[in-house]
Amino acid sequence: MNQLSGCLLINKKAGVTSRAEVNEVSKILGTKKVGHIGTLDPFATGLLIVLVGSATKISPFLERHNKTYIATIALGKKTDSGDLTGNIIEEKPVPKLTIEKISEVLQSFLGESEQIPPMYSAIKKDGKPLYAYARKGEEVERKPRKITIYDIKLITYSDASITFVAKVSKGTYVRTLGEDIAEKLGTVGHLSELERTMIDNFNVKDAIKAEDVSSSKLLSIEKMLKDFPSINVSGEIASKVKNGVPLFLKCDNEEVLIKDEDGIIAMYKRNENSKYTCLRGLR
Repeated sequence: MNQLSGCLLINKKAGVTSRAEVNEVSKILGTKKVGHIGTLDPFATGLLIVLVGSATKISPFLERHNKTYIATIALGKKTDSGDLTGNIIEEKPVPKLTIEKISEVLQSFLGESEQIPPMYSAIKKDGKPLYAYARKGEEVERKPRKITIYDIKLITYSDASITFVAKVSKGTYVRTLGEDIAEKLGTVGHLSELERTMIDNFNVKDAIKAEDVSSSKLLSIEKMLKDFPSINVSGEIASKVKNGVPLFLKCDNEEVLIKDEDGIIAMYKRNENSKYTCLRGLR
C-alpha cells in the first residue's frame, strides 16, 4: 500500500490554531506524517499549505515564498499581542487622517527594513517560544530581522479602521507592521482582522476547508514546485542523482530540480566550485 503524499491548500478558519487544522487533516486522511508551512495566528484566517507524507520534504523550498495578506488595523488602542485577542495596554487619540496621508505612510514601508519580532510569537529563546515569556509578563531581548515589503496598498479607511493589502517576505510579522503603521500615523493600533490570501502564486481562492479534505484533493510535489528550474536526466546520471552523487551540470541556476521519466528525484544546489550537490532527495 502506497503512503499518501502531496499537499493541500487549506483555508484556515478563525479561532483555531494552525496545528489544530493540521490535526484535523491528519485525522481525516489517517496518517500522522502531516505538517504545514507558514503558521497563522489563531485569530487569522486564510491560506495554509499542509504537507502530507513525503511532501514534508519540500517544506524548506515553500517556506521561503513571499506571502500576501489583507489586514485591518483598529486605531487608537494598542494590545499586548498586537491583535484583538490581547489586553489593551495603551490608548491614544486618532488624529484626523486623509486617504492621501494614509497611502503616503503605507508607501513609506516599501522595500527592505528591519523588524523586531513581537513577544507573542513562536520564535524560540533558550529553547522556549517567546509567547511563553510573554504570558508570564516577561519581555526578552529580540534581534531585529531583515524583511522586505514588496507591495502595500490601502483598501479602505473609515471609523478609525484601516484595511490594506501587503505582499511581504518570509518572516514578516503583519501584527508588528500594523503597530508601526499606526505609530507613523501619530497614534497606536492593533490588528482586528488578518487574512493570508496568497503564498507565492498559490491562492486562497483555490483552498478548501480542513474538514473537506480527501486524498483525491492532494496536489503533487511536482505541481507545488512547478516554478523551480529543472533538468531532465536518464540512465547513469539518473542513478547517480538517486544516490546523491555530486554532479557538474550545464545549468546557470543556483538550485535545480533533477527529474527522470518518473518525476522529481532531488533538488541540487551549486557550490563555489560550480559543482552541484544534493540538497534534498525528493523521491
